[in-house]
Amino acid sequence: MTVLPSTGQGESPAGQRLDLFGLPLDIISLPQTLEVLSGWMFTAPRAPHTVVTLNPEFIVQSRTQPAFVEAMQAADLVTADGVGIVYAARQLREATVPRAPGYDIVRGLMARHGPELRVFFLGAKPGVAEQAAQNAMRDYGIQVAGIHHGYFKPEEDQRVAELVRDSGAHLLLTAMGAGRQEIFNQYWRQVLGVPVAIGCGGVIDVLAGTADLAPAWTRKLGVEFLWRVGLDPKRWNRAPRLLQFVRLVRAEKKRLRAGSS
Repeated sequence: MTVLPSTGQGESPAGQRLDLFGLPLDIISLPQTLEVLSGWMFTAPRAPHTVVTLNPEFIVQSRTQPAFVEAMQAADLVTADGVGIVYAARQLREATVPRAPGYDIVRGLMARHGPELRVFFLGAKPGVAEQAAQNAMRDYGIQVAGIHHGYFKPEEDQRVAELVRDSGAHLLLTAMGAGRQEIFNQYWRQVLGVPVAIGCGGVIDVLAGTADLAPAWTRKLGVEFLWRVGLDPKRWNRAPRLLQFVRLVRAEKKRLRAGSS
């Protein structure tokens, strides 16, 4: 699958964009992110945009998934989701990058816009998106534009994309796993026609109550990934990716130093 390019590829709504392992990273805070996305959703003309919340796993997976790389390179906004990205930006680009995690973005948009916001919940196991939508409607007063689980085959992508298109959603939450969700959002962006489509991983599970949100102190320090890996045996197989990421950063730093000497 070849990912369609974004009309805004290479430009940052924040005005500052870094290159990290060949991937874009915008220097943008959470409040700035919410402002930008709100403008995209409610200011005419309403063009489709994709958002990526970059974390160390994405970088590791991208080394062997060209379509994933293309989707991230074409995204209109790429925020730093995890502390590992902040660390890499500091080590490799001597830049201070604030975090704008996916959960905080989604919650912030719902809290800000409430009843005027139409959200499509796409992803997770059957029944989970329905519960997430009910909880979000109860807690934030948002409108539920549509619901669909994430367990559908690639040959069904167009049908699902058209379902989203016909829903009139302002915001699409795509939670189908790293890579799959970003590629779907980018490849079908013109069909989806959603002002903001964001790959949000486990956010739908958290909204549904089927997964725990990491404690506030871990999110403040940016180490919620470590907390989840340590708590949930199902996530232990992801720990090697974090170690691989650290090795990648160290190797890249060494390469950059050698190139400048």
